[in-house]
Amino acid sequence: MKSDSQLQHDVIAELEWEPSIDHADIGVAVTDGVVTLSGFVKSFPEKMAAEKAVRRVSGVKAIAEEIAVRLASDPKTADHEIAKRIVDLFAWNVSIPDDKIAVKVEHGRVTLTGEVDWHYQSDEARKAASKVHGVTSVCNLIDLRKLPTAGNVKELIVAAFKRNADLDAASVTVFADGGKVTLGGKVRAWNERQIAERAAWAAPGVTMVEDYITVL
Repeated sequence: MKSDSQLQHDVIAELEWEPSIDHADIGVAVTDGVVTLSGFVKSFPEKMAAEKAVRRVSGVKAIAEEIAVRLASDPKTADHEIAKRIVDLFAWNVSIPDDKIAVKVEHGRVTLTGEVDWHYQSDEARKAASKVHGVTSVCNLIDLRKLPTAGNVKELIVAAFKRNADLDAASVTVFADGGKVTLGGKVRAWNERQIAERAAWAAPGVTMVEDYITVL
C-alpha cells in the first residue's frame, strides 16, 4: 500500500505527464489515500482532464476536486453564444436526444434539464457541454425516464462484470431493487469502480446507481 507522500508524488507525476494539462497552477494534497486538487486551470475541459488523470493513478481512494476555472484573458464568450454552440453539438451527436434536453447558461455556468431514456445519453450531453469554450461549470439535472425493468437486473449486471477483463467480478456486490442498483465491495483501483458503475447503468430500466465500492 502506498504512503500518502508516494501517492502525492505519483499524482503530480501523472498531471505533469498529461499534455492537455498545465499543471503549474494545480496543487495536490493527500490524506489517507484521498486526493485533494486545488488551484486553477484555464478551461473546464482542462479541469476534467486533471480529474481523469488522477483517477488513473493506483492507490487513489477518492478525489476532492476544488480546482477553479479562470478563463484566459481573451474576450469573454457571451452566454447566448455558448448556449447556441451546445445546442449545435447536441444536434450533431446521434447519442444525444437533443429534443428532450433544455440548456440554460448563466455567466458561463451551464445547467442541463430534461428527461432521457438512458444514462449514457445524459452523460454524453454533459461531456459535449463541457467542451464548449467559455463554459466554467456544468450542472447536469437531466432525469432518466422510468423504463420497464428487467426482472433479472442483478444477473445481467454480474454477467457484464464477468465479461470485463479489467474487473474482478467477485470483489463487487450487487443489490437491485426495481430501477435502483446498489454496488458494494472492494476493488484495487479507481478505474475498476468506474467500470462497475458503467455496467450497472447499462442494465435495462436502471434509473439510479448508488456506488459504495471502496478502493484498497
